Amino acid sequence: MKQKHSEQEIRRRRIRRIIVIVFGLLIVIALVIGYRLFQTVMKPSVRTPEGKSFSLYVPTGASYDQVLDSLKRHDLIGDLHGFEWLAQKKSYPEHIHPGHYLLKNGMSNNQLINMLTGGLQTPVKVTFNNMRDVKMLAGRISQQIEADSLSIVSLLTNPDSLNTMGFNTKTIPALFLPNTYEFYWNTSAKKFVDKMHQEYDKFWNAERLDKAKAVGLTPIQVSTLASIVDKETNKTDEMARIAGVYLNRLRNGWLLQADPTLVFAVGDFELKRVLNIHKEVESPYNTYKYAGLPPGPICIPSLASINAVLNPEKHNYYYFCAKEDFSGYHNFAKTLSEHTRNAERYQRALRGR
Repeated sequence: MKQKHSEQEIRRRRIRRIIVIVFGLLIVIALVIGYRLFQTVMKPSVRTPEGKSFSLYVPTGASYDQVLDSLKRHDLIGDLHGFEWLAQKKSYPEHIHPGHYLLKNGMSNNQLINMLTGGLQTPVKVTFNNMRDVKMLAGRISQQIEADSLSIVSLLTNPDSLNTMGFNTKTIPALFLPNTYEFYWNTSAKKFVDKMHQEYDKFWNAERLDKAKAVGLTPIQVSTLASIVDKETNKTDEMARIAGVYLNRLRNGWLLQADPTLVFAVGDFELKRVLNIHKEVESPYNTYKYAGLPPGPICIPSLASINAVLNPEKHNYYYFCAKEDFSGYHNFAKTLSEHTRNAERYQRALRGR
């Protein structure tokens, strides 16, 4: 009887040992799988060139394979198999969001896929200045967001779309205020223009509208005159004085006789010197022939020149010409005889060169 009990006890001990061993093996396997899963999901995997943040652009309509090709091409993922496995588990191939994604060195596959799946893109900074016309502007903008230049130009030359905003093909440059703006990279042409219209309405607040009224101009006319001031000088500290000269001429019914408008009328933007023959060109932008302001801005004016027109220097100057020291500044005159003397000094200096 004792022998029988002893055999049963031995059997039970063996079973317990087997259970312990199996359980131990299961724990080891679970730990191995858990560690591998941790390595795949949480371990740093993204490696950016020189350790700097990397901009990944996902175009509208891109497929999962295109995103994967981009990651491979730039050799951005250390554990590519782990990335693909996790991407499938998180259904990323079915949730491709276009945009600009900022990848940081040392990100895990999990962090990267969460960013891409959630469409958590980083806005891009869009800047523009010194733009001659909307075509040049469109080219510059298309280098910074996904919208192509043709789609932007198409909107900005469409009379119907311009009319809804209160502009036409000649006045539309006034809509744009050179500055730095934030956009999502996958912004469409329409959303870009809509945003610019919002910024325009925000800029022309009650205070600025009152200032425009005080100088006898509408906001578009302010931009038109500002564009002329911009082309007359790159010296911000004399813009208000030049604006004052042109406002004096307008108030007294003089022709503006602004050389930059002739350059625009002729269409030769490399023209350095305006001659008498240019003053005969037939164009509404020829301010030697037609009174008042031209039909619209001759460039996209800077904020500095707009502020100069809104806050002009009050004086009795009606003339100005380049200084003989070639500093880029101007001599100002109240009378034609004084202006003639200033011009002669400049011509002598020019000949001396």
